[in-house]
Amino acid sequence: MDLEAYRDCQLCPRLCRVDRVAGEVGVCGETAVCRVASSVPHHGEEPCFTGERGSGTIFFSGCACRCVFCQNWQISHEHLGEAMDLEALTAAAMELVDRGVHNLNFVTPDHFWPHVRALCRRLRADGVRVPFIMNGSGYVRAERVPEYAEHIDIFLPDFKFADAALARRCMGAADYPERALSALQAMVTAAGFLRPWDDEGRVLAEKGVLVRHLVLPGQVENSLEALRLLHRDFGPRLPVSIMSQYRPMPRARADGFLDGVVTGDEYARVCDLAEELGFERAFIQPDFGDSGFTPDFREEEPFAGNGRGKEC
Repeated sequence: MDLEAYRDCQLCPRLCRVDRVAGEVGVCGETAVCRVASSVPHHGEEPCFTGERGSGTIFFSGCACRCVFCQNWQISHEHLGEAMDLEALTAAAMELVDRGVHNLNFVTPDHFWPHVRALCRRLRADGVRVPFIMNGSGYVRAERVPEYAEHIDIFLPDFKFADAALARRCMGAADYPERALSALQAMVTAAGFLRPWDDEGRVLAEKGVLVRHLVLPGQVENSLEALRLLHRDFGPRLPVSIMSQYRPMPRARADGFLDGVVTGDEYARVCDLAEELGFERAFIQPDFGDSGFTPDFREEEPFAGNGRGKEC
């Protein structure tokens, strides 16, 4: 496989330009050795991805955002994971396919795109036809999206921050809102909105874009403005997932920032605005998520809640 993109790395908006093949690391904290923290059928995604047999999630180690509140902090900050060459990565993906997952869901894959691209090509050549999902932070170089779209069927980006100052405090990048909206426009242009749409998961999604937004404690204005921007740029038919599942992780607790939980009133205000703006396709979490889907990547099965899903 081609490792050239790792030699002067510009895969993400950080533009670190380090030689990852030589073992250097940038913000993502990873060399050109692909590392994976977990590969499991996951039952905690939105119903249109999970279905009955789960979404085949492959969690890549490292992250270019490294948000202080990251729910996957063991991956993004502590870099848990095992090295996998293309053969091992293909074997892990095929094991998931053989277990009957509805899709392959690449989580935080941007900084390992050369590996993911080679994996997608190999799987398609071997006859794998399930949809491929790019599940990431939204902090993406828009000019790279057309290449992603040659291999990826479904884009599942976050839109974390409408507030540039909050983005700077959480991930050290005030350009997040601009970058994320630009990338999202490129994704929608390439793939359209998520389809087919069935919020109960009886019919599984095959193509398109769904945007996730995690409501943060004490930061309702950020969430309200995020919805306003999404509505302004994409209209009310853009599929969105408004998440209430925030849990304070170790760095947030240590920093004393975002170290609480989202209140019912905060979440209700965000959902009320989504309704007022007329969003037609929205997932919500009125029960504030399931603690069984807060991961512990030290375990072979990181999500205790997956044990309640149907066997694959």
